[in-house]
Amino acid sequence: MPIRIRLEDIMSKNKVSLNELSQKVGITLSNLSIIKNEKSKAIRLSTLDALCRALDCQPGDIMKYVEDETDDLSSGKSISS
Repeated sequence: MPIRIRLEDIMSKNKVSLNELSQKVGITLSNLSIIKNEKSKAIRLSTLDALCRALDCQPGDIMKYVEDETDDLSSGKSISS
């Protein structure tokens, strides 16, 4: 997946545990763990907002685009084909 979640890095930098972040953000420990372990397919903007507020960071600190060599776009195929 070309979007990488770097939540664990930000949590470590801010010295905050998964339990503590779960309480601050207001989402279940299970759902936060899914996000942290890059198992989620989507993240609500309201959740991203809450994470950024709790961790005093920007969305780009949590998520990073990484080019995927197997991606159709990088192989020259157009989206419409």
